Amino acid sequence: MKHILALTLICAVIIISSAFSPEFKQEDHSNFKAKNLKVLPKNISHDDLDKIMDGFKFALGVKCNHCHASQEQNPKKLDFASDAKPEKETARNMMRMTAKINKKYFNATEAYVQVECQTCHRGKATPEIK
Repeated sequence: MKHILALTLICAVIIISSAFSPEFKQEDHSNFKAKNLKVLPKNISHDDLDKIMDGFKFALGVKCNHCHASQEQNPKKLDFASDAKPEKETARNMMRMTAKINKKYFNATEAYVQVECQTCHRGKATPEIK
């Protein structure tokens, strides 16, 4: 009985405190239009593009500035459309390569048997060859 009372009290505190916490403001990406896409679909949503880029960061163990150059006007911000860094074109070529491998050797509907960045990179910017 004491456990139920304690659990109820904890839940009440969480619910009440969440009512007074600042509201999380989500950015509006409804007018999002990615620029300079050469492999990914031109009409990709902001959320889908973010998920793909997060996958690249995880698979290669890098941050966005590994492929994306800084803005000339504000070097603290990235110019996502720029092709100034050769790593960006390398990423495009790798995307094309894995798509060809998956199309030729694997059933595209079976994601668990597809080649992806993580397959070779395993968290490193340059795959280790053993």
